[in-house]
Amino acid sequence: MSQTVTPELRRWIIEQASAGCTPESVLKSMLDAGWNAGVAEAALEQTLLEHLSTVSPDALSQAAPEVREAVQGALGQGSAVPVIDTSGSPRRIDAGDRWVDIITHMNHPRVVVLGNLLSAEECDAIIESAKPKLARSLTVQTATGGEELNADRTSSGMFFTRGQTPEVTAVERRIARLVGWPVENGEGLQVLHYRPGAEYKPHYDYFDPKEAGTPTILKRGGQRVATLVMYLNEPARGGGTTFPDVGLEVAPVKGSAVFFSYDRPHPTTRSLHGGAPVLEGEKWVATKWLREREFQ
Repeated sequence: MSQTVTPELRRWIIEQASAGCTPESVLKSMLDAGWNAGVAEAALEQTLLEHLSTVSPDALSQAAPEVREAVQGALGQGSAVPVIDTSGSPRRIDAGDRWVDIITHMNHPRVVVLGNLLSAEECDAIIESAKPKLARSLTVQTATGGEELNADRTSSGMFFTRGQTPEVTAVERRIARLVGWPVENGEGLQVLHYRPGAEYKPHYDYFDPKEAGTPTILKRGGQRVATLVMYLNEPARGGGTTFPDVGLEVAPVKGSAVFFSYDRPHPTTRSLHGGAPVLEGEKWVATKWLREREFQ
């Protein structure tokens, strides 16, 4: 059933923004009321941007900070992002040296679940190459641009440099062809090891523009615009990749992967995700983050 964006809805959106409600809270209210996600996001973005164009600079500068943020802040124009072309509902996509299966996909958030991205031999080789270099996983400290231990992330991990091993080189080239993004725009492949009970609580992969350390981080290649999580083995239970905003959990199947992109550093991308606790066995994953520009 189609949904029509009425003048009444637009007035309500402007009223909520003027009252200091954040764009994500307005979007959530619309989704809770039964609006289609794509329709709701488009209506919210268009309404706020049109409203912004009618507000005088003086009036906007005198508004409360939360109002300025709601009207100006979050729903600016998005960046170009890597994409996997699922038009025509293909069953498989040619990734150059390998045919990759399309298991499922959704548009908001932009998520594609892939099968057969890596061979079993590649998975095993990457794990063995990573084992000697594992250490407690760190997260980026956006307040300073450095790294820190984070209680929300209880895995161990390491980074390969681009092209460090034959397997890494092959996978990076495959990813670049699959998503239409240059190899050099990717961060080094990160391998993570999760033991029973280990998890990574829901988080965003982009760098928060409000944090003091973000400009330093962005000098190395701009914002992150996409993530690819590849499963190198299969835990007996648990360990899926979760997307809480849409109630999706991707099971960790050896050789498969989940790809998602985000065209702006904002929760409206619905790219919140996490690594569910491993309940039995262990989990090995390799993560590839893609940046706007060449990563240095």
